[in-house]
Amino acid sequence: MKPQAPGVFLLALLLAACQPATGPAADPAPAPGDDPAAANTDAESSDPEPADAGGDAAPRPDEPGLKVATIDGSEYDIADHRGKWVVVNFWATWCSPCLKEMPELSALHTMREHISVVGLAYEEIDVPSMQSFLAEHPVAYPIAIIDVYAPPADFETPRGLPMTYLIAPDGKVARQFLGPVTAKEIETAIEGSGGPALESLPGAAADAEAAAEEGA
Repeated sequence: MKPQAPGVFLLALLLAACQPATGPAADPAPAPGDDPAAANTDAESSDPEPADAGGDAAPRPDEPGLKVATIDGSEYDIADHRGKWVVVNFWATWCSPCLKEMPELSALHTMREHISVVGLAYEEIDVPSMQSFLAEHPVAYPIAIIDVYAPPADFETPRGLPMTYLIAPDGKVARQFLGPVTAKEIETAIEGSGGPALESLPGAAADAEAAAEEGA
């Protein structure tokens, strides 16, 4: 993915596009280099999209690979997590819907032994700045910073943020979500794909109710 405009201009577009939603469901923020109008069209519904809903011409492998350096100096290899359901979450610090879903993703990572989450920061940011941000918005799962001009080849270039993939224990893509996703939606997708059926995470229902009251 080649740059279409100077980094400063891109950042201005992104900041202008990722605004708090005025309706009951937040639209995903457009990704760098994308047409904001097109991204909003894709996100008219908050329902999860099927795994084959991409519009890229190049076919993606059924079992995507992912090997990235995390901000703590470690290396994350998705192949090391076979046997678990893996949640691959593309996000950015400037994306309000992304920040809202982070606590539930963190809860899934820590409270469900069969689920592992990895966050891919799709933005131009250095490691110290990301570490400072995460000190204010801590998560339990690993975070890697992705080159917006050379994102992981086995995944679609995000058409909007957040964008999340659910990878089955056999390494295949089970579901793709464009827009904010909840722990309940991920667990429902896991159950629908042959995984275990579990009760809602403790506190998830209360958090959702509180959020609904705030938006009322």
